[in-house]
Amino acid sequence: MSPALNPTPDEVTRQRSLAKYRQRAAAYDSTCGPTWGIRERCIAALRLQPGQSVLDVACGTGLSLPLLRSAVGGADGCQGQVFGFDHSSEMLVQARARVATAGWDNVTLFETAAQALALPQQMDALLFHYTHDILRSPSALRQVLACARPGARVAIAGIKYFPVWLAPLNAWVYWKNHGYNGAPGELRSPWDRVAPHLADWHFETTQWGMGYIASGTLRAQPAS
Repeated sequence: MSPALNPTPDEVTRQRSLAKYRQRAAAYDSTCGPTWGIRERCIAALRLQPGQSVLDVACGTGLSLPLLRSAVGGADGCQGQVFGFDHSSEMLVQARARVATAGWDNVTLFETAAQALALPQQMDALLFHYTHDILRSPSALRQVLACARPGARVAIAGIKYFPVWLAPLNAWVYWKNHGYNGAPGELRSPWDRVAPHLADWHFETTQWGMGYIASGTLRAQPAS
């Protein structure tokens, strides 16, 4: 049977995600105000330094790019590098317009699935800001982590189920996640596939327990 007639779970998830962001792209930025503080805290957890390289995983419309670029430096002499990728062409149109309008020459964007990601250099830091589908895909996660050096800082923000005493609200959490992700489930501990790869693990909840920010440093990855 051909791959088109028998798609992998990752491909099913990806196609669902693409369809959702095709509809959401135009108005996406207007929905991000309530989580802006979480974005800032997540980027701060990367502890970026001038001259470093950082990857914005599933960068979307590029809302994190100005913050990342400011942290790694944009001036001659201390210019770091910001990379981003997304599989949604509709989202990347806006990210690329943001870069072009600002005239940033140290921001590079790629249109690719996470499973096929390839970068020209190893990253000093990885930002996973609301990237649930990638965190739940072993192949996507493996490919992204392979793009960073051992010891790279990793910061993650996302959505999760409320604690047990607020469990009746979790149907709403699932519905909210369903609107953005191709595989919206597995919200008990969505970080559990990336956490074993990180040392110095730090975890805190946000949004009264509905969200989280986690960070750590990348362990050396075993040879494949």
